[in-house]
Amino acid sequence: MDHFGAGNLILSRRSFLKAGASAFVIGRAVSLATRGADAATPEPSPSSDKVTVGGHPWVYAAKLPNYDITPVLPQIFADMKYAGLDAVELMDVALRPPDAVERIGELSRRHALPVLGASYSGQMWDRSAHSAILEDAEQVVGRLAQLEGRTLGVSVGRPTAPKTPAQLDAQADCLRRIIKLCSSHGIVLNLHNHTYEVENNEHDLKATLARIPDVKLGPDLNWLIRAKVDPVDFIRQYGHRIVFMHLRDQKADGRWPEAMGEGNTDFAAIGWELHAIKFRGDAVIELAHERDFQPTRPLRESLKMSREYVRKTLGY
Repeated sequence: MDHFGAGNLILSRRSFLKAGASAFVIGRAVSLATRGADAATPEPSPSSDKVTVGGHPWVYAAKLPNYDITPVLPQIFADMKYAGLDAVELMDVALRPPDAVERIGELSRRHALPVLGASYSGQMWDRSAHSAILEDAEQVVGRLAQLEGRTLGVSVGRPTAPKTPAQLDAQADCLRRIIKLCSSHGIVLNLHNHTYEVENNEHDLKATLARIPDVKLGPDLNWLIRAKVDPVDFIRQYGHRIVFMHLRDQKADGRWPEAMGEGNTDFAAIGWELHAIKFRGDAVIELAHERDFQPTRPLRESLKMSREYVRKTLGY
């Protein structure tokens, strides 16, 4: 799913935080019934402000060595085109091979499917890792720019204990430098959350916002739910900062369904809040399946079902 990188980020992705999740996936306290039958689907966005609905390849990467999607990029582009998605969000691992720009560019042209951006992660709280992270980010961002990507969703990493003020300072310093690098290439960095950034009253996220007041956000709405944060409240609070989001459904038992629309997440309420804040960023479908899940259909069909569900429920 969103690119986690190594170490504790992998553990974060692998952890299925079920406690308290059902209270959110069942829906908001105010039901759609109180809004009337015509309120189920928000009005579509004006074409001049079209929300791009893309796809993220985590569900393909999850079972690959080192999450390297390079060998399956042709399938990813073909499947996402078939599903009716507007663009592809890459994982940073796909941009590291020397021929990445040429190979990905050819797939993008063949399928008429733009590269929207990429997900990126690093242990940014660790000042000793900054040199390597920044060198790597320069390469990844430069190649993303050559592919005309416009967004970079960044995960800041998770130590084994809550971050200290010094670690949070280091994290902010690293982020500022990557923000500047992205800006020089016409790319907008957004803070992408898993659970750890928004647990404990959003301790990690709030600490970063205090240090970088103008940073943009790219929340993963399902990780918010798993961290016991109501996504509707989050959108209402931070809407002016949100330029990007990841979409994924969840069932009442806390497990991921095969496709969006097969779970219990109250996307109708989410859609109404997104339209209330006049969201005009990018929305990316990022399917994920539990490790013991056995698919019942090709991934391209689940992506297509998810794309149609987003159109029906969110109006995008």
